[in-house]
Amino acid sequence: MPSQGASMVTIDTAAFSAAVFDLDGVLTRTATVHSAAWKTLFDSYLFKRAAQGGEPFRPFDDHTDYLRYVDGKPRYQGVAGFLESRSITLPYGTPEDSPEEESICGLGNRKNLLFKNLLEQGEIEVFDTTVALIRRLRERGLKTALVTSSENALVVLEKTGLSDLFDARVDGLESIRLGLKGKPHPDIFEKAIELLGVPAQQALGVEDALSGVRSARDAGYRLVIGIDRSSTMRDQLLECGAHHVVDDLGEVVLSPPADESLLPDALADFNAIAKRLERAKPVVFLDYDGTLTPIVDRPEMAVLSDETRTTLVQLAERHTVAIISGRDRRDVEQLVALENLIYAGSHGFDIKGPSGLCMENRQAEGVMPALDSSERLLRDKLAPIEGALVERKRYAIAVHYRLVADSDIEAVSAAVDAAIAQAAPVLRRAGGKKIFELRPSLPWDKGKALSWLLSALDLDHPDQVVPIYLGDDETDEDAFLALRERKGIGILVATEPCVTAAHYRLADTHSVAEFLSRLTQLQERT
Repeated sequence: MPSQGASMVTIDTAAFSAAVFDLDGVLTRTATVHSAAWKTLFDSYLFKRAAQGGEPFRPFDDHTDYLRYVDGKPRYQGVAGFLESRSITLPYGTPEDSPEEESICGLGNRKNLLFKNLLEQGEIEVFDTTVALIRRLRERGLKTALVTSSENALVVLEKTGLSDLFDARVDGLESIRLGLKGKPHPDIFEKAIELLGVPAQQALGVEDALSGVRSARDAGYRLVIGIDRSSTMRDQLLECGAHHVVDDLGEVVLSPPADESLLPDALADFNAIAKRLERAKPVVFLDYDGTLTPIVDRPEMAVLSDETRTTLVQLAERHTVAIISGRDRRDVEQLVALENLIYAGSHGFDIKGPSGLCMENRQAEGVMPALDSSERLLRDKLAPIEGALVERKRYAIAVHYRLVADSDIEAVSAAVDAAIAQAAPVLRRAGGKKIFELRPSLPWDKGKALSWLLSALDLDHPDQVVPIYLGDDETDEDAFLALRERKGIGILVATEPCVTAAHYRLADTHSVAEFLSRLTQLQERT
């Protein structure tokens, strides 16, 4: 297994027969709905209690209290745990208690009612990277199961259309029926692999709650992956038993099957690509740094060659060409300086193109104050470190350490951690080639931007269009994953073979220029 702290986690699927996933916060974004329901419940109860007793009102903290006392746990257990933290004693009651009853069960039933009402008010957001990983695991022959303390799991699965993802389900209702103890006890994770007929040493578990990680660990799972979407719980998740912690399951890749050869070279295998383009037209998506230009010491030194610029002009005359970069959109637009291309900056948060094409992720506007304060903190902490470069982007901050002495890299990383801790959960930490990056904790990436563009341009027709993406960095893996869902072609630019979701490989930027030139020539002949 990769070491803890690796930016990407590789799973050797030959070692596993089953994968077990939590629901809230792992598959769906219903964790925020649960948190809102808990806060409404407890704030109402605590305010009433404070008014009656003449005590100061101390509200429920929907981050700290949520994670510590209720996240991932059965409802009644969560109620009891939080009330105990406030030295409040109530009778337990019975599961049949009215939601108005001041008992553990009554408050728990009231929370469930609040949660259901919130669910009915809006759509349930799904983490596409989780769905993609589950489907790829199933393609490799692994059985899959869902475990959750929620009694509303079936409703959520049916509403999202994801019931077909799992061979077994152990939810809150099933736990009550079977008398299973809730998380952090291992019962539900043990029951899941029992239903799948798989031993614990052939199972992997995925959780975002501390209690859930403990549960999977104590069930003896061979691999436990913790998800830290807020970039604040990494150490706690590791302490609870996670073997690896990721910000999102897009950072998890599957090693090639033992009988699968290394990625074919896109130039050597160009005839196969050309064959696919005989009946469908290409739409070309390109990263900038490391793909169109070599990686350089400083961002401003990455200049497009005349040869590549000419090729892009010729290609864009015939087909849709988009640059999707981690740079600011205006920055990459000025560097390329071609009017008939589409430019997507900040990993796709800011998009502009011909014919009035324009999109800015409105949610990202809300992160500006956090980015501003993080930038000030980073510039202050990194000023004494020679070679450290803080690059402020519109929707992100990149900290470059390519010119930093090896002995100082840990200090740079610590400064980034401090900034993330200050900005959590608004920002999350990400990586790249010799950079640390602070990005919005929003479900948006290069893969989402690629999919949005195909839809916005009415090019989302797999039988008529073949999207092609060329990129060199771990941030491009999101686009490669999106292409696997859309039967496109992903091409990794890398000097050495590595684990990736891409279909082909090119050695360097010179090979990229040659590939694009051949693509242009191919279209001239058709």
